[in-house]
Amino acid sequence: MSTVEYTIDELMVATLAHEFTNDTRAFNGAVSFVPVCAYLLARKTHAPELVWAASSIAVDAKPKAIPESTLSDGLWDGATMLSGSSYDFWAYSQGRRYNTFAFRGAQMDAYGNVNNTVIGPYTAPKVRLPGGGGMADLGCMLPLIYLWSTTHDPRTFVEKLDFRSGMGWGDGGDHRARLGLPGGPQLCVTNLCVFDFEPESRRMRIRSLHPGVTADQVVEATGFEVIVPSGEIPVTAEPTAEEVRLLREEVDPTGARLREFR
Repeated sequence: MSTVEYTIDELMVATLAHEFTNDTRAFNGAVSFVPVCAYLLARKTHAPELVWAASSIAVDAKPKAIPESTLSDGLWDGATMLSGSSYDFWAYSQGRRYNTFAFRGAQMDAYGNVNNTVIGPYTAPKVRLPGGGGMADLGCMLPLIYLWSTTHDPRTFVEKLDFRSGMGWGDGGDHRARLGLPGGPQLCVTNLCVFDFEPESRRMRIRSLHPGVTADQVVEATGFEVIVPSGEIPVTAEPTAEEVRLLREEVDPTGARLREFR
C-alpha cells in the first residue's frame, strides 16, 4: 500500500508525464492545465531535454506558476524564443519539428476521435461548444497524440460523436494509414483509468486501472464497448513523493490544474 498521499489530479498528471521523453517536442492549446503540468513535471524529472512551446508560442518557457489560462502570456516567462503562431508554429507542425500534442473534448469515441464543436445536429445544436481550435489539422499532422479527460462518464465517452472536430484513429483499423497520416493517439488518461488502443481494431482498451477502480466501473462509465484485457489488469503507477512535491511546490503551486476538475 502506498504511503504517498496524492489526489486524482496528481495521479493523472504524473501518468501523462511518464509518457514523455527527451525526444518529446510538444506544445499546448487552450484549457490544457493537465498536459502543461505533465510537460513541466517530465522536464523536471526524467526528460530534461523535452522541448515545450507554451501556448504554441513560447519555446522552453519556465513559468513560476501556471496562470488563469494556458494561452495566457503569463505562461511564457523564461522562454528562449517566441515563435509566431501564424507562421513558425504551423511550419514546425507540418514539418513535424513538433511531434506531440494533447487534447480533450466534450465527446470522445472508441477510436480516440474528439468532438469539441457541437452537441446535437450541427445546423441546430443543443449546445455550441468552443470549437476545435486546430484539432482538425493537428490531429492529422502529428504522430504522437495524447488524450485526457477528467470526466469519465457516458456523456463524454460516446458510441458516436455528434461532430468530429479532431482525428484520432478515424474509423479504426488502418484508416489513418490509408489516409497517409502519421502515428495516432497513444493513450487516454482519465480519472478512472488509462486506455491504450488495441493494435488491430484501434479501439480503446484498458491499459491500467487507477487504485481502487474496477474494470466493471470503467465499463459502466463508458458509452461504447470497452476492450477489457484477459487476466489481471495492472494498477496505474502512483506518483512518487518527489513528483507530488514538485507538482505542488514548483510546477503548479497555485493549483491551476484543479480548474479542470470543477
